[in-house]
Amino acid sequence: MKETDMHADVLDVRISRRQLLVDTAATGTALLLGGSRVFAAAADEEIRVGFISPQSGPLGQFGQSDPYVIDLARKALAQGIEVGGRRYRVTILNRDSQSSPSRASQLANELITKHKVHLMLATSSPEVVNPVADACEAAGVPSLGTSCPLESFFFGRGGKVGEPSPFKWTFCFSFDVAQFVAMYLSAWNELPTNRKVAALYPNDADGNAYREHVAPALEKGGYKIIDPGAYEDGTTDYSSQIALFNRENCQVFNCVSLTPDFNTFWRQAAQLRYLDKVRVAQLSKTGEFPSQIQQLGVLGYGLLIGAYWAPVFPWKSPLTGQSSQQMTDAYEKAMNRQWNQQFGASLSLLEVGAAVLKAAKDPTSRSAIRDVIPTLDMITTAGPVNFKVGPYPNTTPTVIVGAQWVKAPAGSRYPQDLVTIGNKGAPAVPVQRKLAPFRV
Repeated sequence: MKETDMHADVLDVRISRRQLLVDTAATGTALLLGGSRVFAAAADEEIRVGFISPQSGPLGQFGQSDPYVIDLARKALAQGIEVGGRRYRVTILNRDSQSSPSRASQLANELITKHKVHLMLATSSPEVVNPVADACEAAGVPSLGTSCPLESFFFGRGGKVGEPSPFKWTFCFSFDVAQFVAMYLSAWNELPTNRKVAALYPNDADGNAYREHVAPALEKGGYKIIDPGAYEDGTTDYSSQIALFNRENCQVFNCVSLTPDFNTFWRQAAQLRYLDKVRVAQLSKTGEFPSQIQQLGVLGYGLLIGAYWAPVFPWKSPLTGQSSQQMTDAYEKAMNRQWNQQFGASLSLLEVGAAVLKAAKDPTSRSAIRDVIPTLDMITTAGPVNFKVGPYPNTTPTVIVGAQWVKAPAGSRYPQDLVTIGNKGAPAVPVQRKLAPFRV
């Protein structure tokens, strides 16, 4: 299928004066191709790549930087790629799931049937990655996902340990339970607490994965889980959960909630004096972006999260050739907005996608692309990605380290900083500060 040059999603491969001035594009293309050869603007064939993420709705913060990141990839691939002596132009079709699983599925099917994509990319929570992967599995289209816990991806879609994998076309590289548990225990053990954990786990893919896999592992690590039971996304009254946490004097708090739900809970918890008891407040899925912390004001300082990318990550991008700090500086200057960790994750997804296309015998063959993914072993902006290691079929873990939101020093450009406080399992990532107890 050919797209017209006027289509907003199509990568115009003609060399424009502006593109000739973009150093990072030329550098990234040379790095991706493993050499310094630059191709003419024309390309014999087109490779179409779908990209689906939540750029609006409750999960919209995850996709905030995606248009900027996709533009970086388009510039880096502006000269096309060469495979087997043939030249290909790359078209990236960007879509917003609007934080809706049904919308994500609809978009995936549209990209598959209407646009005939050769490769699908999806990111930012099971609410996006899983329905996209299911659509691709049914249609025989290779897909790559990230920023979706591996247990949510594998077990949440019907995978079972000890049985043949039901997935032939769909893959995910992201963090897993073992990493979360190791990161949590490494940080929590630094502070004296009564080891009672207030568990706020919803009735969704992430919440169920935490209840089934994370909670038992934390109890084996010496913590008692106080779980009031699954709540529905969109709940507005958490008084019963807070009453239980107060009665049990839970000094550790752990949740995997949507941002609106956590914000409601956290403010109610402050009103009902539960936050006075909290010494460790560990979040996942929410609290990962600066704007979310700003919404909480002083209630946001001291919150702990897992960082799957940060400016201090030591790896360069195989697409742009830049360090994480260089890309952070460029993003903040161009967008007048503080960096967020999904920037690196989304870029790594595009980096892996580009590497897969380059390695495929025929990058316009869906089966040829699929066959390459299990053999992939590379370094991305966000760290190593090696599909040969598991832990489940079609998955591999990525780097995640402990991080804490702190009030920025006087005179800083932004009111808050996210600093690394641990590097369990990722010693290459520098630790910036020791863990501090949560204080209201």
